[in-house]
Amino acid sequence: MIKDIRQNLLSWYKQAQRDLPWRRTRDPYAIWISEVMLQQTRVAAVIPYYHRFLERFPDIDALAAAPEPDLLACWSGLGYYSRARNLQKAAGQMNGVFPTDYESIRALAGVGDYTAAAVASIAFDLPHAVLDGNVIRVLSRLSNNVGDVGAVATRRRLQQLADDLLDRKRPGTFNQAVMELGAVVCLPKQPQCLLCPVAEWCEARIAGTENRIPVKLRKPDPVKLERTVLVIQKDGGVLMWRRPADSRKLAGFWELPEPHLLPFVEIGVRLGEFKHSITNHNYVFCVNLANVRRKPENFEWVSAGELQKLPLSTTSRKALAMFSSKF
Repeated sequence: MIKDIRQNLLSWYKQAQRDLPWRRTRDPYAIWISEVMLQQTRVAAVIPYYHRFLERFPDIDALAAAPEPDLLACWSGLGYYSRARNLQKAAGQMNGVFPTDYESIRALAGVGDYTAAAVASIAFDLPHAVLDGNVIRVLSRLSNNVGDVGAVATRRRLQQLADDLLDRKRPGTFNQAVMELGAVVCLPKQPQCLLCPVAEWCEARIAGTENRIPVKLRKPDPVKLERTVLVIQKDGGVLMWRRPADSRKLAGFWELPEPHLLPFVEIGVRLGEFKHSITNHNYVFCVNLANVRRKPENFEWVSAGELQKLPLSTTSRKALAMFSSKF
């Protein structure tokens, strides 16, 4: 059965795989960058960032030597900015040479089991099976695993199954095939079983449980919050402030002010609002024009040209885009 699953899955992948830029290279550096970017981020959103990042930081040395503001500006909008800082920290660990074995890749800053297995198998054909969200979904259904995927014992069983199924002659291609199956066929809702190359061996489909698997921990109820950001202009500049280096979140990023940061502010016309979600927090950001009597300390007037070069928070980018569309 395992041999048949491998053969069908690889044949399907050869015909059905999406043409993605990181699949056109065996460069471990480029593959590593793509895998880190794809964590918590949709493929369509990653592609333009991937191209810009590699153009700006084409190799390990360029990344290791990059000024942090340049690095964060290039990453700005992707979110989870610790990923970018860990990339640079890991680049510093490499001394210009990407490691070629799983254990050394796993030892890099910010690299976990999944990323190490993905890079090791895709770049170096090393026999390490990946276990990400898509793979967990495929394997949970294939084995009709009804255990909570957040449980350690369940993940161990699924990792063992991934290891057993892995085609050790083509580990990188096989890993990508399983991930691709989860991304485009074995969907979280309404899996397309009629198109699945391994449906014949899927125990969940046979049992009729495919829509109830995998079982996940119940998410906490979302928290709804409302905040206001202010667009304040003077002589072609916009008033901005920079988060300190020791800030717990978005350290070093520039942001538009909120009313509580400005002791003397006159809030004017509301330009609109936008939604922004972080984990289980759902925000509605209101964007208003405003005026200040004087520039507070730790604030700067930033020109439009400078804004393009600075690391901006995603919410500030959205607010400034709304402002630009109105004027």
